[in-house]
Amino acid sequence: MSDLLKGKRGLIMGVANERSIAWGIAKAMAEAGAELAFTYQGDAFGTRLKPLAHSVGSDFMVDVDVTDDASLGTAFEQLAQRWPTIDFVVHAIAFSDKSELTGRFLNTSRANFKHSMDISAYSFIEVARRAHPMMMEHGGTLLTLTYQGSNRVVPNYNVMGVAKAALESATRYLANDLGPEGIRVNAISPGPMKTLAGAAIGGARKTYKHTDQNAPLRSNATLEAVGGTAVYLASEAGACTTGEVIRVDGGFHVLGMPQPDFL
Repeated sequence: MSDLLKGKRGLIMGVANERSIAWGIAKAMAEAGAELAFTYQGDAFGTRLKPLAHSVGSDFMVDVDVTDDASLGTAFEQLAQRWPTIDFVVHAIAFSDKSELTGRFLNTSRANFKHSMDISAYSFIEVARRAHPMMMEHGGTLLTLTYQGSNRVVPNYNVMGVAKAALESATRYLANDLGPEGIRVNAISPGPMKTLAGAAIGGARKTYKHTDQNAPLRSNATLEAVGGTAVYLASEAGACTTGEVIRVDGGFHVLGMPQPDFL
């Protein structure tokens, strides 16, 4: 997919380390010719991100708290000073209190529900609003990340499933709002992956093994596959795709039950 994104510039939000889905996307986009800027939250993540950003030729990194309007505003002001326009934003940000990703969903606290929804769903709307002026003249692409726990019950996913359902709905509404200006809005839904965020989900190893054994392709998603999907969506090849949740899960979402050997 060499040069599919040549001449395009974009912002990647949510790289935690080299195993992050956001990093898989960033690496693929850089290899396709894109120029990248990055956000992170806190010094620890900034330290991990710096060598990764440099490896793809980026020297733009800004600390952002997506729950703080002033922080987001400052980040996009700095980005606009560097690049008056951008072509894409990748939103790979989600959070829930780990202690509430076990036990019964019934016991979700009000505080964690609101916090999870704010970071995992509302932040995409806020990011879209701030990216919008930088895409109005020539269009662009907004991408976020979701998971099948949004529409099916997944053990230990709890409030994150509800937050991802809201995120997917927001994707559709944003796609309708921004479509007349040539701005496409889509979500990518990988299967379970061995990431820092995925490790926070109880039973992650069992979930990963189960999908690896039972998916039609007998494989979980790879960073390369998710990255390639993001490149397609941000390129001219994705010019007529918006409001979609693109599944990159080895086909696991089509199953009604496990394969016969694992019933």
